[in-house]
Amino acid sequence: MSLVVDPAEAAAVAVSSVGAAPESEAVAWRHRHLLDVDRLSGAELELVMRTTDAMREVLARPIAKVPTLRGRQVTILFYEASTRTRVSFEVAAKNLSADVVNIAAASSSVSKGESLVDTVRTVEALGAQLLVMRHSVSGAPYLAAEVFGGSVLNGGDGWHAHPTQALLDLYTIRERLGGESQAARSRAGATTEGLLAGRKIVILGDLLHSRVARSNIWTLTASGADLWLCGPPTLLRGFEAWASRSSVAGRRFQVTTSVDEALRDADVVMALRIQRERMAEGLLPSLREYAARYGLTRERLALARPGALVMHPGPMNEGVEIAPDVAAGVQSVITDQVTNGVAVRMAVLYLLAGTQVPA
Repeated sequence: MSLVVDPAEAAAVAVSSVGAAPESEAVAWRHRHLLDVDRLSGAELELVMRTTDAMREVLARPIAKVPTLRGRQVTILFYEASTRTRVSFEVAAKNLSADVVNIAAASSSVSKGESLVDTVRTVEALGAQLLVMRHSVSGAPYLAAEVFGGSVLNGGDGWHAHPTQALLDLYTIRERLGGESQAARSRAGATTEGLLAGRKIVILGDLLHSRVARSNIWTLTASGADLWLCGPPTLLRGFEAWASRSSVAGRRFQVTTSVDEALRDADVVMALRIQRERMAEGLLPSLREYAARYGLTRERLALARPGALVMHPGPMNEGVEIAPDVAAGVQSVITDQVTNGVAVRMAVLYLLAGTQVPA
């Protein structure tokens, strides 16, 4: 298949077969690690999208497996509880025929006081070549990348970043708003920037504590979307200053506390989980008041464009940030996000493995 990027940004890139060893392909991928999406160019974002198209084709086969990472060890090291992200990475790696090792920090030597650096060195000594890592402390994957000899893929760190969630969100929006099959878009050379330019996308909820929102800001502004952030004032601290700085660099987004203003004529609405532990910090009067003023209900969704997409990174607090009938409604693409997460993570593992020199 052919992966075509904007000629103004990069030359054409070809990935002839996802079944081939990644280091043998002429892919324009220069990153050894994926710690966030802020350093990805428009051409590189497009490359991830096109490679994901190829992985979707693999997943549609009767046997959804290719030998691309055969003999490579992918270690999944999570210091936080997770269902969607951890399982998605495991399925993605196994679909590429990698050897997968799953480590839950709570049942490892971490519970005995082992440091992050020692844990990373240990898993590398045990054969890890790609390390997928989630940690409650912002920046922890960056420390791991300094001592790990292979590639580190950030599965979410503190409030900082969740790069693959932002990529799968971008892919899901692109897929739904594009109006064509993945193969047709690839043949036509349609770019993500062309598909999303001017589209109004709203992220609604707890922005302050959301690593998903922070990574989505980078990908969506890079794709030319009309991005709006909305939530209570206490959960928007710092974002207005960020918006002012970003507008200078051409990455514009709007910040508002008005739900009506944000949702009016929106093409996409992404609700964020209200983290119940934040109640103890006094940032919200009550969950009931939050639901009444900022919860995504069918009545509020009516302000958006007809057929506007409803998204949520999960897990959901139904009845708080999103009404159950909206989460399960015909406009919801929440399960599509989960499904697309496997293909996106297959694509990223493939691209990262291509930067490694085989032994």
